[in-house]
Amino acid sequence: MENRYASAPEHVATMQTAELRKRFLVEDLFLDGEMKFVYSHYDRIIMAGAVPTEAALRMPTPEALHTDHFFDNREAGIINIGADATVSVDGTEYTLPRKGLLYIGRGAKDVTFEAPGRFYLYSAPAHTAYPTTLVGPEDGNVLELGAKETSNERTLRQLLFNGDVKSCQVMMGVTTLSPGSMWNTMPAHTHDRRMESYLYFDVEDDARVVHLMGEPSETRHLIVGNEQGVISPSWSIHSGVGTKAYSFIWAMAGENQAFTDMDAAPVTDMR
Repeated sequence: MENRYASAPEHVATMQTAELRKRFLVEDLFLDGEMKFVYSHYDRIIMAGAVPTEAALRMPTPEALHTDHFFDNREAGIINIGADATVSVDGTEYTLPRKGLLYIGRGAKDVTFEAPGRFYLYSAPAHTAYPTTLVGPEDGNVLELGAKETSNERTLRQLLFNGDVKSCQVMMGVTTLSPGSMWNTMPAHTHDRRMESYLYFDVEDDARVVHLMGEPSETRHLIVGNEQGVISPSWSIHSGVGTKAYSFIWAMAGENQAFTDMDAAPVTDMR
């Protein structure tokens, strides 16, 4: 499991490109036949990718967690960015469609993934147990946002969101930009009560996303490719513009689950 320590805003302001990418960009999360974990000290979240091949892939427990099972003290949301595939949790099979979500609560013991899925997992510490729940891509709260005139026409699916599916901390969803739209989350914002991670996918081979981060008065950027993730501190903006339309998974954990608890960062004030 890769370890990523937290950085203060004044430190990030001094970073050059290579260090920014090393600390905040997750480039190789999806490896054939493996499950890779990245542990962030921002709210102690874990980002992971699982890519089963011929045989089912059993979820391991990273030694650094010092627990018998991954979910002994944690919960997670899992979103499939591949073809429809099966996830088994303690002997119960769930068919997870593309862009659907499976929530796994604290206390699960045995989790396996089957091809042809490509699974993104986002986990945070949990203080109580909620039931494992499957959410289809159209079953959550679906919002149509933005406009063609501002190049941010998009569909936002709140799949794990303070509603019918209970969780301790984790909130997750998928946003898909319409053809011809490129901006996400602009005007930008911060929310100092929780951190957020992005996982960009459906980014074409010859395209990239310019992800904006940093304090609103001291912005920085990362150039992001397909199936790459970004760790966003609570004090940082998190916005991006692509050279073509794309999708991304947003996931949050921290002090609260109030989706609209944001501190606005007007574009006219950003630097």
